[in-house]
Amino acid sequence: MSNLSASSLFAGVNAGIYNSYAVLSNMYSDGLTQKNLSKAMTNTNLLTSSYGTTFAQYLSSNFGRIDKNNDGTLSSKEVGTLMDQISSRGLTRDQVSSLGGMSGISANTQATVLDHFNDIDTNHDGYVNSAEVQAYILQSKLENQKQKDKTSMINNMSIFYGDDNSSSKNSTSLLSYKWLQDDNDNNNS
Repeated sequence: MSNLSASSLFAGVNAGIYNSYAVLSNMYSDGLTQKNLSKAMTNTNLLTSSYGTTFAQYLSSNFGRIDKNNDGTLSSKEVGTLMDQISSRGLTRDQVSSLGGMSGISANTQATVLDHFNDIDTNHDGYVNSAEVQAYILQSKLENQKQKDKTSMINNMSIFYGDDNSSSKNSTSLLSYKWLQDDNDNNNS
């Protein structure tokens, strides 16, 4: 998860929605209606070259929720409101699942967010926002560092005190080195 930037997921989703809207709305003089959106989604040449189907499908399946004034056309203001909501409120599990892969994050990162969604969603509102993702990243890094420190401490303890499991007769520790040195000094006197 270390490759995940808290803002990259949200920026990628917003950019994808905005770019898809811009391409699609400029294609039709009467604006981006549900009918025009459906028509554009059947144009496979357009889908592969100008924008991904994922964001167009998202706009289509959420058309009624995005079209706040119910005029049958998505305006840039309505899409902007959607993007503001995503930025401030966050993404649902379904949004991460459907839009995350197209946002530019890796499939591994998307899977991590989905696998740990409930851990990331600390206020349990059903959304993960940028602050929650960033806090999760920092907490994960802290836990990883604690584990590394614990392992290092165990290794350093065996160096200091010696390894009881060693089969070598000459296995010594830093602590035994001092005693060996004292014994050698006493023998040489």
